[in-house]
Amino acid sequence: MTKNLFHWPVRVYYEDTDSGGVVYHANYLKFMERARTEWLRGHGFEQDELAVCQGVIFAVRSIQVDYLYPARFNERLQVSVGLLRSGTASLCFAQEVRSAPPAAAGDGDRLLCQASVRVACLNAHSLRPCGIPADLITEIGGVN
Repeated sequence: MTKNLFHWPVRVYYEDTDSGGVVYHANYLKFMERARTEWLRGHGFEQDELAVCQGVIFAVRSIQVDYLYPARFNERLQVSVGLLRSGTASLCFAQEVRSAPPAAAGDGDRLLCQASVRVACLNAHSLRPCGIPADLITEIGGVN
């Protein structure tokens, strides 16, 4: 069960696509990264401030991705972030990329890509695993 479900809108630009106008597979990971950053920002935390003030950074430890349907040039997407669980030094997320429903009724909200992402909290200087700051754990709903 995910906690703190968050949605971030994305528009597919020409630079995101291959020569056929289809989103290049690695760009889905970029969309998900941006959504996790905005999820964190929505909880009141900036990654650069965490690095400077609390000495921590986050890095993807593992990711499992399923590509189901292609996104195309100029398409509107919704990228979701849901917290599956938090540990003392890691966060696990469920993420989806969906086609955004158009303004008028019709095709939309199709699941294009889904991923399970594990992010590790690291000491910004040593790059060794460390505990997630207590204020962040409190804001996102605790360790489970």
